[in-house]
Amino acid sequence: MVVKSVLRSYDGVQRSFHWIMAALILGALAIGFVVYFVVGDGPLRVPMLTIHKSLGMTALILGALRIVYRLSVGAPPYAVPLGRLIHKASQAGHLALYALMLATPIVGYIASSAGGYEISWFGLFDFPGLAPRDHALMQKAIGLHFWLGWAIASVLAIHIAAVFWHACVKRDEVLSRMWPSSALRQG
Repeated sequence: MVVKSVLRSYDGVQRSFHWIMAALILGALAIGFVVYFVVGDGPLRVPMLTIHKSLGMTALILGALRIVYRLSVGAPPYAVPLGRLIHKASQAGHLALYALMLATPIVGYIASSAGGYEISWFGLFDFPGLAPRDHALMQKAIGLHFWLGWAIASVLAIHIAAVFWHACVKRDEVLSRMWPSSALRQG
């Protein structure tokens, strides 16, 4: 009789999406906050915003691909199921992250388009404008983008705290399911 082992970690594609998205989002957030709170209208503003927009547009495209992939392959089962409340909280947190992964760069894209600003991808090419030039729309979109940035930063902080709680307090498998080398430890 052949016993098939159950893969309890995410596959390599999902783990790659996760860690690349984490780097892109944290990088875009850091640059966005530095531009807003430190650089202001100084000479570093445009080059930093070009990088910020490039990271954001990359996150938008990869985020959409990640969602499609996740919906097609699902999530691996837990060895020991999470409690009902923890499972619901996890689902809500992940849903919020996915929504913010899409909404934040889309609103930033609209803000740049409405302001007549180019949306360059690392200086290699420009994305087409998505919205007509409209100063009022640009201002509203900038404000919403700012608050979405704080929202994704807050949800990420809760996400990271939950991972540490699972790893250090509960000592369960939650972190190992997404950790890059976890597939090597399957058995």
